[in-house]
Amino acid sequence: MVNVKGGTRPPWVGLGAAVWLQIASGNAYNFPLYSHSLKSVLGFNQQQLTMLGVANDIGENVGLIPGLVCNKFPPWVVLLIGSFSCFFGYGVLWLSLSQTVQNLPYWMLWIALCVATNSSAWFSTTVLVTNMRNFPLSRGTVAGILKGYGGLSAAVYTEVYSALLRNSSSKLLLFLALGVPALSLLMMYFIRPCTPSLGEDSSESYHFLFVQVASIVLGVYVLTTTILEDVFSLNVLVSYTLLIIMVVLLMAPLAIPVKMTFYPSNRGKLGVSNVSVQDDSRAENSEPLLTPLSSSANLGSFQEGDEISEVDMLLAEGEGAVKKKRRPRRGEDFKFTEAMVKADFWLLFLVYFFGVGSGVTVLNNLAQIGIAQGIHDTKILLSLFSFCNFVGRLGGGVISEYFVRLKAVPRTVWMTCTQVVMIITYLLFASALNGTLYAATALLGVCYGVQFTTMVPTASELFGLKHFGIIFNFMSLGNPLGAYLFSGLLAGYLYDNEAAKQHSATCLGPDCFRVTFLILAGVCGLGTVLSIVLTMRIRPVYQMLYAGGSFRLPQSSSH
Repeated sequence: MVNVKGGTRPPWVGLGAAVWLQIASGNAYNFPLYSHSLKSVLGFNQQQLTMLGVANDIGENVGLIPGLVCNKFPPWVVLLIGSFSCFFGYGVLWLSLSQTVQNLPYWMLWIALCVATNSSAWFSTTVLVTNMRNFPLSRGTVAGILKGYGGLSAAVYTEVYSALLRNSSSKLLLFLALGVPALSLLMMYFIRPCTPSLGEDSSESYHFLFVQVASIVLGVYVLTTTILEDVFSLNVLVSYTLLIIMVVLLMAPLAIPVKMTFYPSNRGKLGVSNVSVQDDSRAENSEPLLTPLSSSANLGSFQEGDEISEVDMLLAEGEGAVKKKRRPRRGEDFKFTEAMVKADFWLLFLVYFFGVGSGVTVLNNLAQIGIAQGIHDTKILLSLFSFCNFVGRLGGGVISEYFVRLKAVPRTVWMTCTQVVMIITYLLFASALNGTLYAATALLGVCYGVQFTTMVPTASELFGLKHFGIIFNFMSLGNPLGAYLFSGLLAGYLYDNEAAKQHSATCLGPDCFRVTFLILAGVCGLGTVLSIVLTMRIRPVYQMLYAGGSFRLPQSSSH
């Protein structure tokens, strides 16, 4: 049984710490910052480089093991594993790029990149699962905030890369190998399960609004400073000052628990009494299996393991103490194997795969796309994509939460809308018209972000929070699968073919990626159709969960 901390302040402390760990989990977004150095220093061709991009995405998104571990061990254990993964993986890449160790085989670097970016899965799984359980009635908002900061991480790392590391790829890899694990070790104490509040708390919405505004200010600030550093030659003192301001803005969410400390709420009663774990266990032992499952009992179920033996359950069923186990209905807690046999599970997976899998193809090849269209400094492109990705993630969480509470509109409606926009965006990329590259990158970043932040709460609402870690991470496999199929096999192959026609290692002109973009537009067209089907199927579920304008947990089955 995981220790649960009571009180209203600890969940907000954990959310503030989670912001930093979500930034840390964005370490995989740095690939465009050092990919060109890998290509030039180690002599890779574009297809080898895109396959390294696939390794980057596989590591970032294959989180089935973290999903299982987070249900069995406390969060600090999961974060510790992620820290070791980050240290060893990026450490090997640094040794190779800095030529400290020469002639490391390609397959070793591929595996090292997988291991390095897999730290993202450990960090992200921990903070998402823990915080969504700590704020179960605000899942869309929490997912939007955390995924928003994760999307903003690329711009944060770009700022560090420019201001602190002076555009050095080898220093960036060393920073990732040492700095990210150090940050995780500092924050792991504050990421812990807390007693969730089931009552209405007017201050909670203001607190969430404060964090959202703080993240927007941070996003605008980082994008502005990145552009300034690219246009003007700033001296070291100014660069460091800008970096310190960014760090202060990252600390803004911690103002909420500080405010709670100095100005405690007068509310005497919370929706859930803050009793100790020992008292809970005594109460459970005094009346085993006799208490009917209420909403609050179901809410606590995701903090418990499957500790009731089958024999005890059968005896209880025979005595009439509990009803016979039935398969869960949508909205209740599903085991992973139970969720996998549902059509909604695979529809959500495919919609996410088509949306994010196509988007990550552009992200992995963003530097080469920019160079092909005559833009040699691609840092602004990456920063723009990162900022718009952040806007999409944060905005997707806020908008979907608003409409789901107002009219019980399924969150997948927004996946449908953004995939339609993505079709237009890919056609815009394919046209390669003058001045459209930045607009297309911005649009794609927003749509890419919405796909992320919509899938997360949708999976929890359809299949529950108890086994959310592994279900969410299975859905995330759509990202590396898309990277392998659309980036590694398609984009890299077509790029190298076009470069060979030009008798050059670097492809120039709109034909380098035109066919790729047209295929991606067709992929999103299929994703749009499937998203419409999924939305129509799950509409009754959302009408049940959000009847009356607020989330209410269904009466769950006994597991």
